[in-house]
Amino acid sequence: MKFEQERKQVVEYGKKLITSGLTKGTGGNISIYIPEEERMIITPSGMDYFSLEAEDILVMDFEGNVIEGDHKPSSEYSMHRIFYQKRTDILALVHVHSVYATTLATLGWEIPAMHYLVAVGGGNNIPVAPYATFGTSELADNAYESMKGRFAVLLSNHGLLTGGTTLDNAFSKAEEIEFCAEIYYRTKTVGEPRMLSEQEMEKMVWRFGSYGQGGDEKL
Repeated sequence: MKFEQERKQVVEYGKKLITSGLTKGTGGNISIYIPEEERMIITPSGMDYFSLEAEDILVMDFEGNVIEGDHKPSSEYSMHRIFYQKRTDILALVHVHSVYATTLATLGWEIPAMHYLVAVGGGNNIPVAPYATFGTSELADNAYESMKGRFAVLLSNHGLLTGGTTLDNAFSKAEEIEFCAEIYYRTKTVGEPRMLSEQEMEKMVWRFGSYGQGGDEKL
């Protein structure tokens, strides 16, 4: 089986999507990119994460061909593909329907610099991509354009997308940004949050680039 370790990792993190509360049911999707072979490892469409085995995870090329795997790939295949085709700093993507990030995305609210952890997204805000139907090239284009210079984007009336150098890193970003979304929503219910300065956020972006035991591998 090709890319066995990567496929096992996708299975592991698929379960974490549910146990962490980042998504419900079969919602969301995960992928890893292997640049040396231009192959994408991605979750299948509509399958229970706890039923998945490594062989259920698909290996695909950029033309949409399934190289290994017997199932239909995630409906968001094109959204994952566009990042791997156009960005060299993203090697894994996590898409979730977490409650607070999706709430803000439905309101059309970006997440501003109200907490230093917003900087894990690569800047002083988490932007919102314009709405498009799920599984379409329009959604892929909107996500890519809105996430330029960032590692996270809210998908309007849909959910959250995060990217990183590893799947662990992309997943950690999803967790931290969901936390920021919850804090922002809660503070807005009682008042206006105080914002951090652009200079402070620039400092935070730089610091997160070297945080932890292995650089930006884990937040």
